[in-house]
Amino acid sequence: MGIFANMTYAGEVGRILGVFWKVFLIIIAAHLIIILFQYTIACSVGKKNIFTTLKKEIPGYLTAIGTQSSAATIPVNLQCSENMGVSKGIREFVVPLCATIHLSGSTITLTSCAIAVMMLNNMPVEFSKMVGFIAMLGVTMVAAPGVPGGAVMAALGILQSMLDSLKHNLHL
Repeated sequence: MGIFANMTYAGEVGRILGVFWKVFLIIIAAHLIIILFQYTIACSVGKKNIFTTLKKEIPGYLTAIGTQSSAATIPVNLQCSENMGVSKGIREFVVPLCATIHLSGSTITLTSCAIAVMMLNNMPVEFSKMVGFIAMLGVTMVAAPGVPGGAVMAALGILQSMLDSLKHNLHL
């Protein structure tokens, strides 16, 4: 609450919200691209129609966007998987397990938001630092808990160390 009060007092709310709605649109677009890529591979291997499969997954996507929780989407995704014809044994093992392994979705979101924060604070966005950051997120997101905000909490250490190292480099 103190952060938001300070942003309001400083007159920064409009500028920050102006940036973050654009970042949110970029995040959604990046998620759609990765989903299309992943489904293209899965449907070609499984010999399924990609459009039919994606259509059956719409309730899962809407639940995920609405709740911002992978754990909350588990029951919906179990139903979607059943509608796609995935066997009971596979769907009941894979859906809960993969719902709490936030590799692509959380990594896209956290990386995009970290870059936005860096740009808002006039910090340089260095490709070499971002590659290391993304690699560390990949490892961290496997261990992220399946609770709302769990990925962010698990990534706080990486975010802090990355931003601190960049801030330190700026002062040298």
